[in-house]
Amino acid sequence: VHYARAPEAPFPAAILDCEAATRWVASSPAELGRTASGIITIGDSAGGNAAVVVPQLLEANPAAVPVVLQVPIFPLVADANGSASMAAFSEGFLLTAETMAFFDAAYGADRSDPRGFPILGRHDNAPPTIVATASLDPIRDSGRAYAKALVDAGRDVVFIEMRGVTHSFTNLRQMVPSTQRDLERVIAAMRFMLEN
Repeated sequence: VHYARAPEAPFPAAILDCEAATRWVASSPAELGRTASGIITIGDSAGGNAAVVVPQLLEANPAAVPVVLQVPIFPLVADANGSASMAAFSEGFLLTAETMAFFDAAYGADRSDPRGFPILGRHDNAPPTIVATASLDPIRDSGRAYAKALVDAGRDVVFIEMRGVTHSFTNLRQMVPSTQRDLERVIAAMRFMLEN
């Protein structure tokens, strides 16, 4: 979804756009030429946040069809400030602490609002989930914390940590060919979850 972005459109504009687009797809609009039977939310980084927040919003106020799977990839779902991964990978690993501080200030998410930090929301009705993190990512622990919250809530979750790669590994496949295989692991996990 080509959602509105900060700093021109701060929080919660992106989430509102993603929710609206998801509801539109769920309604099986004629423009798509197909009938929706279920929704899969998927995204990386800030999109990984939306991939979790939208199902939480649709749980509270259902769309025409349910979310059958959510796939947050190296997501920011919990405040990464002060985490071990932020300390370990704050410089030299593509995404830096300085860049994260810029994004945080530009987006301006309310730190008490689950739409900004979905770790604060309910997890007991979360759809089946695949959480993929990157081992060399300053926000890695955010994804780990979310996977743990789902396990603690008794939800179905597959957690995959891609070893030796950084944030945005999904966008680096031509430069780092092994990351194509990492993405294929996510797709295989999606097939597994949908079939089971």
